[in-house]
Amino acid sequence: MQTELNKVIAAVQEFYAQETFLLERDLGERTLTHRLAVYVERQFSGWQVDCNYDRLGERTLRLPRGSGSSTDDHLGKSIYPDIVVHQRDIPNNLLAIELRKDSNHQPLEHDQRKLAALTDPNVWFAYAMGVLVIVGQDGVSFSEVYAGGTIDSAASRWFAERVQESGLAARHDNGAPR
Repeated sequence: MQTELNKVIAAVQEFYAQETFLLERDLGERTLTHRLAVYVERQFSGWQVDCNYDRLGERTLRLPRGSGSSTDDHLGKSIYPDIVVHQRDIPNNLLAIELRKDSNHQPLEHDQRKLAALTDPNVWFAYAMGVLVIVGQDGVSFSEVYAGGTIDSAASRWFAERVQESGLAARHDNGAPR
């Protein structure tokens, strides 16, 4: 898992190095998600990387009834991960990434429930891991790692430490990392 998470950190580093124009102008999450996906794709050769991908072969990614997880469509059935690293035609789903802007005022729980559902080993399309990354102009303000349908606390701490070591952590007004 750490190998894949290091690749995500490398992609986020490249994102921050290349996309200051978008960050300074406070563009929307969909734009930022697409640009991050470009850098994720460079890190995961041999895998397909897609945004808002809701299929596995011909099947639509749908949550089981009563899962309690949030969905993204008006019927409350389909789920659209922001970025996925996968193989499109076979059930080999490696990584789901949810990206949020730190200025997003919608409940964080929506993305957290989505990653828990996407990594739930009881669903037929489960991803091996999920990463939540909250970005702002001055860096990553929050992150979590999901595996097995829940937050992986040890991996989340490790990932946050790597974000900090990489100089990607957002800073408070006093210059201290968040």
